[in-house]
Amino acid sequence: MNFKPPEARSASSTATFYGSGSSTVTAEKALSFISKGWREVRSSADADLQLLKNRANSFKNLADRELENFLNSASKSPFSVPSITASATLNPAPHAEIDFVRKLQPKLSEIRRAYSSPDFKFYPRPQIKVNLSSIRNAIVAEVGEDEEDEEEDESDRFTNSSTTRVRFKERAREEGQFGEFWEPIKTIKSRLRELENKSSSEILEGIKNSEFVEKVKSSLKAICKDPYESKEVPPLDVPELLACLVRQSSPLLDQFGINKGISDKIVESLCSKRKNQLLLRSLPAGESSMIESENINDELDIRLASVVQSTGHCYEGGFWSDFGKHDVSDKKRHVAIVTTASLPWMTGTAVNPLFRAAYLAKSAQQNVTLLVPWLCRSDQELVYPNNLTFSSPEEQESYIRSWLEERVGFKADFNISFYPGKFSKARRSIIPAGDTSQFISSKDADIAILEEPEHLNWYHHGKRWTDKFNHVVGVVHTNYLEYIKREKNGALQSFLVKHINNWVVKAYCHKVLRLSAATQDLPKSVICNVHGVNPKFLRIGEKVAAEKERGEQTFSKGAYFLGKMVWAKGYKELIDLLSKHKKDLDGFNLDVYGNGEDAHEVQSTAKRLNLSLNFMKGRDHADDSLQGYKIFINPSVSDVLCTATAEALAMGKFVVCADHPSNDFFREFPNCLTYKTPEDFVAKVKEAMANEPQPLTPEQRYNLSWEAATQRFMEYSDLDKILSNSGVDRRFGRRNSGLTKSASMPNLNELVDGGLAFAHYCLTGNEFLRLCTGATPGTRDYDKQHCKDLRLLPPHVENPIYGW
Repeated sequence: MNFKPPEARSASSTATFYGSGSSTVTAEKALSFISKGWREVRSSADADLQLLKNRANSFKNLADRELENFLNSASKSPFSVPSITASATLNPAPHAEIDFVRKLQPKLSEIRRAYSSPDFKFYPRPQIKVNLSSIRNAIVAEVGEDEEDEEEDESDRFTNSSTTRVRFKERAREEGQFGEFWEPIKTIKSRLRELENKSSSEILEGIKNSEFVEKVKSSLKAICKDPYESKEVPPLDVPELLACLVRQSSPLLDQFGINKGISDKIVESLCSKRKNQLLLRSLPAGESSMIESENINDELDIRLASVVQSTGHCYEGGFWSDFGKHDVSDKKRHVAIVTTASLPWMTGTAVNPLFRAAYLAKSAQQNVTLLVPWLCRSDQELVYPNNLTFSSPEEQESYIRSWLEERVGFKADFNISFYPGKFSKARRSIIPAGDTSQFISSKDADIAILEEPEHLNWYHHGKRWTDKFNHVVGVVHTNYLEYIKREKNGALQSFLVKHINNWVVKAYCHKVLRLSAATQDLPKSVICNVHGVNPKFLRIGEKVAAEKERGEQTFSKGAYFLGKMVWAKGYKELIDLLSKHKKDLDGFNLDVYGNGEDAHEVQSTAKRLNLSLNFMKGRDHADDSLQGYKIFINPSVSDVLCTATAEALAMGKFVVCADHPSNDFFREFPNCLTYKTPEDFVAKVKEAMANEPQPLTPEQRYNLSWEAATQRFMEYSDLDKILSNSGVDRRFGRRNSGLTKSASMPNLNELVDGGLAFAHYCLTGNEFLRLCTGATPGTRDYDKQHCKDLRLLPPHVENPIYGW
């Protein structure tokens, strides 16, 4: 501890800081000036307080003297005046009464203390009220007795006037007795007189026509009325309530082995008896059904909406809802695309979201922001190819924009933002660090597109996406279950990951798009390919078609395979096929392009099996060195939708791929050759080697383009209806003018989703549980290096915890 006086400590610290004698003198002068001013203020305050005390004492003395004079003057008796003598003047003999009064003389300090006590109360002076009605009654009674004596001596001609006066006196007595209750009593008397004058028939007729009886009649009619004849919408009955409960609980029932088909059958059986009456009861008389579909779910939706509409109920949110969402009154909407990878890492989750942002922003109907992960320098060296690193987010953003504009041919007007991320070697992917949603401002939090929603939310510990955004769409890129099954204890791990994926997707998304049926069947999901190919590949395909028309040779090389060199990307299947049919494919050489963690092991296995594989470093698929190949071989069954396959088809090449759900979209193209067995693989390779691929038609080229992919995305994600704010329901084919499927209606699913999100938030907040489930250490919050690179406040400052 430092026991120096304040002046010495201040002076010494100041001298140390500035390191000069002049600064020390200046500091000492400043301190002396401040202390002098404080002494003057203190002396002035002391003088003022002393003056107040003196005045109070003088007032006290004056009061004491006045009280003494008053008592002395009171001691002189008003009835006897003694003779004034010198002895009496010098030694007055006070009377006993005066002594008694002087003993009662209170001190001023005692009076002041008594009045200043908090228990002292001022009692109001009692008010004296005179009851004038009693006086009036007495006067009236006296007048009445005098007049009655006079009436006995007067003649009969004054009889009528005296009777009138008597009635007046009786009324006056009644008023004196009843006071303010006179008016109601007078009314009751008048009514009783009227009732005496009426006959019994008139009394019964009045009761029948009374308002009370009419209300009773209307209530009885409402109770006994047939609900089918009522113009009002009847309430839901028990089968309808059970049907709603079963339908909304279908995700929960699915976890217990009751699939959606069985749930739909239960709902249909509950509503089948009332199928013909459902909409007739819901609609007012004179209107016809607006739904021509036989789908019982649609009819039940309209039935629910009509009941809620008839009650006038306005639902403003559920238990888990948040009301601080983006204001959609602005005509320009905001779309935020959040992905799990970024260039220069040439992976699907880095390239495809970038193109999606560019083509969504191209329409200029909405503002677009692309949110990508930022890696520290150590992680960049592990992930990015060719030892490419960036010192700042601005440098990486410049690289991304130049790469994009070189391929799309136009300048894309959208924002690029970064969130902290860490690379996980075990999972070979980037894990978000901290709350990713906080990097989209509240004023721009309108529509969110989560690329790989399960990946983004495995360890998400922050604000719920569906609470912050008005509409959240997830796009599933990766078949994680297929990768996990290849690992140790893969069956158990895949079982757990499957249910975790269902959990987070249900809790954080409004709608999910699966690129193919190869992915996990997630809640709220539909299957649609919403990816296109780089326009550069389509231009290459047009060039190849033009060369064929001129009769020139287009392909000078044989077959090749391109992909990240990890076993799960199809290398295991490729080596198995070539090793089993080495003799059947004698003379067949395959060039392999790729980099990856398993590169050394893959190459050593191919060399050990003496396979005709030529391994080369990975490169861009649009590179000039790859344009001369005629056949692209992709035996992978772990892909969801292989981008390289689409690019090869766009360039006019043959594609030999497995008969797998991930390749369903490519079956419509004549150059796509699918195989089911290893023998079929050999046959398809020989067929491709012996023939020339067909040029793509304009329609086929459009289906591969990003324009078509963006149109499909807008339609299947419901963004076209949301951005246009149209009231057209595509399922019913017409504008819904009255009864709509109300999104504001209380929903059991919303309550369940909110509970799942809250439970997930609590579990991911525990660092021990995060580590047990495989999270990268330190990913609950971003670290100091992220704060420095992204210029962020530390987590404990950004989100302080009070009360600890």
